[in-house]
Amino acid sequence: MKLIQQAPSLSAYLAESEAIDHGHPLVRETAGRLGVGDSDAYTYASAAFAYVRDEIPHSMDTGDPRVTWRASAVLAARTGICYAKSHALAALLRAGGVHAGLCYQRLVGGGGADLVVHGLVAVRLPGWERWVRQDPRGNVGGIDARFSSGEERLACVPRPEFNEMDYPVVYDVPHPAALHALQSSRDGEELARNLPASL
Repeated sequence: MKLIQQAPSLSAYLAESEAIDHGHPLVRETAGRLGVGDSDAYTYASAAFAYVRDEIPHSMDTGDPRVTWRASAVLAARTGICYAKSHALAALLRAGGVHAGLCYQRLVGGGGADLVVHGLVAVRLPGWERWVRQDPRGNVGGIDARFSSGEERLACVPRPEFNEMDYPVVYDVPHPAALHALQSSRDGEELARNLPASL
């Protein structure tokens, strides 16, 4: 699938926003610990991905009721759903000068019945001519998502027979439906009810 860049300028994918607050001291400090400036862009991006995937549990996997959405809050609380974890990874990447955007899939939810939108990050490193999606949700239950510069190693591959799909757009800021679900939910239980079924 060819990914479509929503913002015409690549510089939009380095910009700071309300959710991707990479100027925040905690984001900068975390980027420093992960080797920003001390390693090449690929090595840094891979380390940032592994950190968010492995060190920030998916709140629905752990039953954590807290809802985070701003990147700095995700890093501080060390919890979040896929959207929030994607915001954190995008912020860390942008803090390191790596172009990062947000993209989405529609998948059957954990209960097996309802469709929900799942959040990913798209990365475009220096010298890359294309975006490559990464999935920092967390490897549990047989999931084996990995940082990749070639073939995507995502948590899920959509199954058309279940009405699942990939959305091809790479957004420079969170999609309003995803952000609204996070910002309007008081706890994890409410968030589970508010997750969008489509974009």
